[in-house]
Amino acid sequence: MALGLASAAMRRGVRALVVDLDPQCNATACLEPGRTTKNLSDVLADPRPEVLRAAVAPSEWDEEVDVLVGSEQAEDLNGYRSDGKHLSRLSEALSELDNLIAEGELPYQLVLLDCPPSLGRLTRSALVAADRALLVTEPTIFAVSGVQRAFEAVQNERANNPRLQPLGVIVNRVRARSQEHQFRIDELRDIFGPLVMPVALPDRLAVQQAQGACLPIHRWGTPGAREVALAFNLILARTLRAGRTRGSEPDDDVVDEDLLDDDVREDDE
Repeated sequence: MALGLASAAMRRGVRALVVDLDPQCNATACLEPGRTTKNLSDVLADPRPEVLRAAVAPSEWDEEVDVLVGSEQAEDLNGYRSDGKHLSRLSEALSELDNLIAEGELPYQLVLLDCPPSLGRLTRSALVAADRALLVTEPTIFAVSGVQRAFEAVQNERANNPRLQPLGVIVNRVRARSQEHQFRIDELRDIFGPLVMPVALPDRLAVQQAQGACLPIHRWGTPGAREVALAFNLILARTLRAGRTRGSEPDDDVVDEDLLDDDVREDDE
């Protein structure tokens, strides 16, 4: 999801920073940044501006996308039993990032926090730092119960971060002809109502192919990739409209869904 939104942002000229909070570091691997002297673990240990700068590198995708490189050692932070001070480290770092953006040193319009697939302390630190939370699920019985727990986590962390709001629930890896998938989507709509986004991400091999080639989905070029890219364009449009982004506000033409649809039609032609 984070990589797809970064790809859509790149396509629309929105400067984006991907913060790789997942100790598996898959986003970092796919974005292929150059070597850095610092990484996520260093930033969470010492969220000063100079440490933040040293942990950020341009991606190989395009100059529009940078990455705060992940760290396998970040897994150790998931086990902290603390009074909560470690949960605020990422928020402190992103506050420093806000200052660098305001001073014109960094150009980001969108910061994407790629969380681990769990509700541990790394994910909780992201909820303390974020403006919006996008809840990602799949149309299976266990994933539906999981997104309920994720929604509760968002609501709970609002005590520490009053500006946090759920952006929506996005259903991933959907097979349109599957009755089971449609049943689970209807179940999600019964539970979450309009929070369930009208656009879902189809289950397409192109996603794995593009990631394996370390390329953005918008550059993969197959029919399946174009279908997925359109979904990400629409999700990005909703993301940018939903509230403030860190840094400057996007231009109006960046979030025009009609333009997004036209863009995909031109690619198809």
